[in-house]
Amino acid sequence: MQISLPNLLTILRLLASPGLALCFLWLPRPAADACALALFVLASLTDYVDGQLARAWNQVSKLGAMLDPIADKAMVVIALMVLAHVSSLSQLLILPAALILFREVFVSGLREYLGETAGLLKVTKLAKWKTTAQMVAIAVLLVQGLAEQYLGEALFGLDNGMVEGMLTGEHADEAGLRGLVLVTDLAGWAGLALIWIAAVLTVITGADYFLKARPHLRDDDSAA
Repeated sequence: MQISLPNLLTILRLLASPGLALCFLWLPRPAADACALALFVLASLTDYVDGQLARAWNQVSKLGAMLDPIADKAMVVIALMVLAHVSSLSQLLILPAALILFREVFVSGLREYLGETAGLLKVTKLAKWKTTAQMVAIAVLLVQGLAEQYLGEALFGLDNGMVEGMLTGEHADEAGLRGLVLVTDLAGWAGLALIWIAAVLTVITGADYFLKARPHLRDDDSAA
């Protein structure tokens, strides 16, 4: 079995998934946040590139078709696990993350049960949007964590009066507090909105997949 470039990119994306957790195990923050963000964004880009290359070069393979959804799910699941542990927004992420994880486990189990029949249930455009929404949401939440860490470092050693003066413009904002506060707040709200959009799309696509699979789950009349 030869490994084509598209398949190699998919394998690298799969291997990058646990790397997100290793960033926070091996590196101090905010270096860990920067490492995780860079790794996640680069890995997410390969999800688009490997598919384009496989079709353009006519290198679509069974290995790639098998590994691609596994790599996507591994990235999303591990990233959500990491965010649930390190993000200051973790309590607000628990419910949408739980919905996403439930759907992924449910559909994976359903596909395993259906076996070869699962290949008849094609991936819809909405399912592709779901994956895109998940990855964009996670990337934005990683940006929020990175900005928040830099904000914490910038605030270190400053008294409340100095901070208030920098934020109101009374003092020179040499630490860039206003920009860091803006990015932290915007990325936080945007990340939460996007993760809920991703969760809703995830549930809808999961329900759609189940409805399409129902005819294949019925017992034969003879077995009734």
